Amino acid sequence: MSEPAHISEEKNTYTEMRESIRSSQGLLNGLTVDVEDYFQVEAFASRISRDDWDKFPSRVVENTHRVLELFSRNSSQGTFFVLGWVAERFPKLVRAIADAGHEVGCHSYWHRRVSTLTAEEFREDTRRAKAVIEDAGGTACIGYRAPTFSIVKSSLWALDILAEEGFVYDSSIFPVRHDTYGFPDAPRQPYVQGLGEDHSIVEVPISTVRVGSLNLPFSGGGYLRILPELYTRWALRRVHSVEQQPAILYFHPWEIDQGQPRLDGPWKSRFRHYTGLGTMESRLDSILKKFQFTSIAKLLQLGAKLDVDPVRLSSLQLRATAKA
Repeated sequence: MSEPAHISEEKNTYTEMRESIRSSQGLLNGLTVDVEDYFQVEAFASRISRDDWDKFPSRVVENTHRVLELFSRNSSQGTFFVLGWVAERFPKLVRAIADAGHEVGCHSYWHRRVSTLTAEEFREDTRRAKAVIEDAGGTACIGYRAPTFSIVKSSLWALDILAEEGFVYDSSIFPVRHDTYGFPDAPRQPYVQGLGEDHSIVEVPISTVRVGSLNLPFSGGGYLRILPELYTRWALRRVHSVEQQPAILYFHPWEIDQGQPRLDGPWKSRFRHYTGLGTMESRLDSILKKFQFTSIAKLLQLGAKLDVDPVRLSSLQLRATAKA
């Protein structure tokens, strides 16, 4: 018995879109930026009260515009997960991101780890952030990234709330072992997370490279600044050649700002935060020249290889389009 015409057409479209993510430089990758200021990071959260954020000289606008210029020079698109606190104070920055053709996502309002919140607190924070980001950017916000990759095994309940609040995908799970985050047993590639009969959400994990039984991090932040660029390029190519998957990279605007004020904190936090700031922009420029990048929404729309039925993925794409 032949399948209905509309399903056949969707499958053909899915196949065509999957082929379109390939280029002369390999697979398209997801490029993401967590838009927050240098004093809002988890590394110094124990030393800096959120009540005092307004007392620090902000550098997020200038640094984010430098990122936008970097992307423009390299014809790269990306997803900017904006902190609600930033969007509320600097709405023109969010509009500039959207006007440059990039996707605008949500990075919470107060940059609190999800694993420390109740469900009610998380929902309230997410609603507030989503509202101010959408108002500032003039575009729908369909993607979420938790501060410090804090959707872990104990806080998977947050995915239900994200789906209920209208998010199509989440990119908060980092399948590694780490002292402040990590979900090492989680799937390493994008997948649809079923959340009961009524809703589901696409999970787009931060990329790792599999060596033996270990998931090795490489795809952004301190790993990108501190580890050799040769390792980063090797890992990207391995994800492409061995797993036939796009990689998801991330970084923060403060990571290209060597002139930011130095804050007091534990030696480990200072090492992770300040090492490699002076070379990060040139390293990013080199990687953007060697590989091609786009936003997560664009990857999903192009049919990036997911471990799900293409028709089901197509229905999620329609949801994303309807909300845009």
